[in-house]
Amino acid sequence: MSNDDVADRVEQLLSELALDEKLRLLAGRGLFRTHGVKRVGLRPMRMTDGPHGVAWHSSFRRATRFPAAIGIAATWDRALAEELGEALGAEARAAGRQMILAPGVNICRTPMNGRTFEYFTEDPYLNAGLAAAVVTGIQSKGVAACVKHFAANNQETDRMSVDAKVGERALREIYLPGFEAAVRDGGAHAVMACYNKVNGEHGVENRFLLRQVLRGEWGFDGTVVSDWGAARSSQSTASCLTAGLNLEMPGVMAKRFRAKDLRKALEADDIVEEQIDANLRGLLHTMVVTGCDRQQESPPSGYDIEYVELALRAARESMVLLKNDGALLPLNKLAIRRIAVLGKHAGKTFTGPLKGGSSGVWPKRTVTPEHALREFLPDVEFVDDAREADVAVVFAGLGHGRGQDCEHFDRTSLELPDEQVGLIRRTAARNPNTVVVLINGSPVAMDPWLADVRSVLEAWYGGQEAGTAIAQLLFGDANPGGKLPVTFPRRLEDVPAHASERTYPGVAGEVHYDEGIMVGYRYCDTADIEPLFPFGHGLSYTTFAYRDLRLSASDWDGSGPLGVELAVENTGGRPGAEIVQLYVTQRAPRVVRPPKELKGFARVDLQPGGERTVHLELHRADLGYYDEAERRWRTDPGEYEISIGASSRDIRLREALTLRA
Repeated sequence: MSNDDVADRVEQLLSELALDEKLRLLAGRGLFRTHGVKRVGLRPMRMTDGPHGVAWHSSFRRATRFPAAIGIAATWDRALAEELGEALGAEARAAGRQMILAPGVNICRTPMNGRTFEYFTEDPYLNAGLAAAVVTGIQSKGVAACVKHFAANNQETDRMSVDAKVGERALREIYLPGFEAAVRDGGAHAVMACYNKVNGEHGVENRFLLRQVLRGEWGFDGTVVSDWGAARSSQSTASCLTAGLNLEMPGVMAKRFRAKDLRKALEADDIVEEQIDANLRGLLHTMVVTGCDRQQESPPSGYDIEYVELALRAARESMVLLKNDGALLPLNKLAIRRIAVLGKHAGKTFTGPLKGGSSGVWPKRTVTPEHALREFLPDVEFVDDAREADVAVVFAGLGHGRGQDCEHFDRTSLELPDEQVGLIRRTAARNPNTVVVLINGSPVAMDPWLADVRSVLEAWYGGQEAGTAIAQLLFGDANPGGKLPVTFPRRLEDVPAHASERTYPGVAGEVHYDEGIMVGYRYCDTADIEPLFPFGHGLSYTTFAYRDLRLSASDWDGSGPLGVELAVENTGGRPGAEIVQLYVTQRAPRVVRPPKELKGFARVDLQPGGERTVHLELHRADLGYYDEAERRWRTDPGEYEISIGASSRDIRLREALTLRA
């Protein structure tokens, strides 16, 4: 349906609905569906949790468990993100759902956030590109993407009540771009309002976020849905309705939009029926575009071998080789007679209902690393003593329990558990060929043991096919090509959110974002802090050369796109993927700006000896910043530096640019 057809259908439905029917629609019915109005041909809209697959607890279906969102971000692959979105949409549709609560696009402000694994990155540009791609993919299957959690929902500690005190510049430059891209570029049909307050107002009643920014500036015409139970903490029915909340979920916990609450507010003249209609337009828009007002065609099969292969490919692309001294990896399958596979994580599954919280998915199959390695190495002896092995592989990391990577709770430490650190150090002392494979969804400290081991592979929570992907990468059947979407700090003190209790977890119900725009690598660069592993870092089994950086203009008026072109060559002996990263620096800014900001990237697959010309584009807005005094975006004329890197700390090429007024 065209936008005009959708709008006409919405108005038709509004004209046919009685007041009681309108009131009933604004609160959900049960846990994961809305009311319907059979009299006018409107069926309930059913929902399922995400973002790593169709959640069992909200669909009662087994489904493909894809890698955690932070792992998808480590692929830096828009095309893959869109393909994953298509799979999410298809499986949601097959489960009879018209909306999936995905993607999660909150910024990784602190590694202590228990839901870091559900989000993409610390960087707003990377976040925006992936968010738009996933939304586009989901909605191509006739399912609404619900982008969450709007906004500044960056910790689980006191998430229902904490007030995020964040300046408008930081909001605009860091915390909102992922949502904006999902709406403007992806056309998202739904946005989930957060639990927390933002500058004094809960997300469900925040007029600045919902009215001014989301609908006014971005032109959003879909549904704003509350996070489950979020409206219970709001001021009133009127405050939520006038701010632009369209749907209170779930129905069993509704407090503001129950029919009796809305009628009381009408009788007290706190609201008028025209406001009810205005809010219903957003909800009805989403119901119409997802087919709730008509009979949908039979859904496709929800679990297909294609998604197993996609889950495996996504897992392989997501994993990041952090360290590889002496090129220990890839291992030579023919040269290994005995292998020690150690650590409880080798045999664990990280899939299942509510594993990690609402994002838990229960797949039909899950391949553990130990199972995959035993199948991969049928003629190799597995031993328990690292001293007897040709190579020792230690599986370590976090889990989905309280205090680790889990909804409802933040992490309690940046370090790995003591027993895991002890195992790594003992193994490394007994076997010089020790590899550590990390299974986790947020950065961990490694200084106590990193120097003792030769290789480290970050595998994230790789989904149902993670074990196979790990085996393929360890033995060179595939080449690691992922790069970090977050900075790995050495110490928690190197994260600006942890400057004091005021900045995390908060004091007297307020958490102050005093670091402003200096999040992640921006802060490390500004404060001259050496991270454990920098943003954008990732090694390969091959090597890449960068050369011949050219700008389409060195003196640019900003009226059209600026072409940025360079050559990348695979100078090693294996096929591999390189992620080219473009950063922008303003040389003499009139306001404080980070030393560099990501403004472009491309994933390039090359055969040995292969070369490709990479084409990127910059637009005038990419050089801009938000002026809080004038409350507008501005881009200042002057001198800029365009730099191309293999990571934020591995800059290979630079070129000067003059921007004219």
